[in-house]
Amino acid sequence: MPFATGYHPEVLGEYAALKESRSRLWSIGALCLVGILLLVWMEFRSSRITALVAISLPFALVGGVVAVALTGGVLSLGSLVGFVTVIGIAARNGIMLLSHYQHLERHEAMTFGRELVLRGAEERLVPILMTAACAGLALVPLIVAGNAPGHEIEHPMAIVILGGLISSTALNLLLLPALYARYGKEQPDPPAAPHKQALA
Repeated sequence: MPFATGYHPEVLGEYAALKESRSRLWSIGALCLVGILLLVWMEFRSSRITALVAISLPFALVGGVVAVALTGGVLSLGSLVGFVTVIGIAARNGIMLLSHYQHLERHEAMTFGRELVLRGAEERLVPILMTAACAGLALVPLIVAGNAPGHEIEHPMAIVILGGLISSTALNLLLLPALYARYGKEQPDPPAAPHKQALA
């Protein structure tokens, strides 16, 4: 349709607001991820630990993706909010576990190895399970209520968070300890080569 000078078409309504909200949420999610990794590096001062957290976070989203696929495969605004929430929960539990490993090694003089990894995972088992169970039980009423009017955001968000809680809990108890056992040990600096004295 032709428009007179000074006039232009503009799409308004729910679709435009949803598109703008999604774009803003993606940006905020990326900034949150960068902030999480920056805080991890500031806490541990280790590029290896930061890399372990960065690698493990995407695996925590697997449960949310599966949950979305099983419930129709529609990625709504609520689902995106759920993914951001899952990343935060997974990062928190991962930092708790890695921090306990560092505590055992530095303050309780445990040698890095299988025993340290198993003990750290065992001692953090109950706190991680309690966090996941409390959050999951709080989401059950939203999931049972279904996608009723007024729950257009809360219902898909609850589905993604519950699925993400399952995968992130398994991640923190199974995958992350294995990754730490394989890559968590900082390599010592190589000894300096002895200086050869010049013969007179």
